[in-house]
Amino acid sequence: MSAPVTRRAPAAPRTSASPDVASGSAAPRGAGSGAWLRERGMGATVLVAAISTAFGVLLLSATGYIGAWLAADPTLGGSDMVTAIIGVLSVLLVGVAVYVASIVTANTFATIIAGRTRTIALLRLIGATARSQRRTVAGQGFAVGVIGAVIGLVSGTAAAAVLLRWADASLGITSDYAVLQPTLVIPAVVVALTTWAGAWSGSRRVLAVTPLQAISGSTPRSHDDLAGARGRRVGAILLLLFGAALLALGVVVGLVSPLGVVVAFFGGVLSFTGLALAAVLIMPPLLRLTGRLFGRSAAARLAAENALRYPERSSRMAIGVVMGVTLVVMFAVANESVKAVLSASAGGEPPAEMNQLMDTFAAIMMGLVAVSAVIAAVGLVNLLTIGVVQRRRELGLLRALGLTSRQVRRVVLLEAVHVTITSLALGLVLGILYGWIAAQSLLGAVRVPPAGEAPTLVAPAVPWLPVLVVVGATAVLTVVAAVVPTRVATRVTAVEALAE
Repeated sequence: MSAPVTRRAPAAPRTSASPDVASGSAAPRGAGSGAWLRERGMGATVLVAAISTAFGVLLLSATGYIGAWLAADPTLGGSDMVTAIIGVLSVLLVGVAVYVASIVTANTFATIIAGRTRTIALLRLIGATARSQRRTVAGQGFAVGVIGAVIGLVSGTAAAAVLLRWADASLGITSDYAVLQPTLVIPAVVVALTTWAGAWSGSRRVLAVTPLQAISGSTPRSHDDLAGARGRRVGAILLLLFGAALLALGVVVGLVSPLGVVVAFFGGVLSFTGLALAAVLIMPPLLRLTGRLFGRSAAARLAAENALRYPERSSRMAIGVVMGVTLVVMFAVANESVKAVLSASAGGEPPAEMNQLMDTFAAIMMGLVAVSAVIAAVGLVNLLTIGVVQRRRELGLLRALGLTSRQVRRVVLLEAVHVTITSLALGLVLGILYGWIAAQSLLGAVRVPPAGEAPTLVAPAVPWLPVLVVVGATAVLTVVAAVVPTRVATRVTAVEALAE
């Protein structure tokens, strides 16, 4: 007689993170003890918050130091125009850093939520509400923001102390400016709140997860589905139109006052936010045009179709590239244009003191803008890494269908290059446009000989060498960030990848 057969109970569906049923949280098990901080993507978010806070602290310190220097120097202290320009640009730079960090955080959490979809659906299946899970994700964002803000506040203050003492030695002066200022807490508070807001915005996909997806699995939304989202279309169009109107108003106000750049700044924020919101609608047609450059090989066609088939994934990656390139090109064009106008207003060559001030401030500004670009780069690398890891099952299916590991890596690489080329082109156009608007709205009121009293029309000056360096560095960064995690993912056998 044969031995009785013992049937094993079916295993629970595998998910990327085991849910904590008692709390209704979508975080991995042990989230209460902070284990969710080890989830892929959280470390990069802490880094973004820390860099953003340190950026703000250094900028406030540098601005205060330059202001004290101008007030103490009798040859420069009376330059009200220079003082006003420095104050306005410093505030705008802080705003740019916070804005970049918020978009990076929102995209990071949106990608994390995409990987948690099955876990969230399982929780919905046993009775958890979508709103409670979204509050959990937002709480994680706030905790990450506080941790990063504290790290950035301490490191930024220490770096400011060292740099200001170095500036004293370089300029041969002894400044009484105190590094520890109450205002240095402001960037930390703003970054913590912005990270929470970014997490809340990025987690809105939680509300669309249904319990049925725990059984049937989840499918990324197509371009047609996203194009049918009326709220997205209306919101994006309104932001773009209102932002464009403010940009035009800033140029007009700039003809009589440098405060026009403040109006233009808000126009730029609103218009770019509209672009980011509409990226899932705008990028697919542009990607389709770029896809014609890749030929008709199997890998090229598959890469082009993947970029179009998953518009949310492609748009999150694209907006990171567009934002970084636009930011650096914008400030490079604006800085070059401002220098040209100030030199012309001085009758050719400005005084030595003014020239020294312009060069010093330009170096400080470009250095701080580079930090904002690093924030965007961290977000880009983070999104690419998370995206490839979350696609292990998809990559395993391609290998099961007959593609070799090398062909799979080629598909992912071509997909990244496809999105990068499109994003670089868009970023260059936006950067030059925003840079010219910034210079025009800031210095339109400066009277340049021989026009005399007529308003100044600022011609955009494009420093092509730095622009080409930015384009090359972005392309290399994107390729490396896409290839490295893909090599790791393809080391897993197709059977193991499909079992996930």
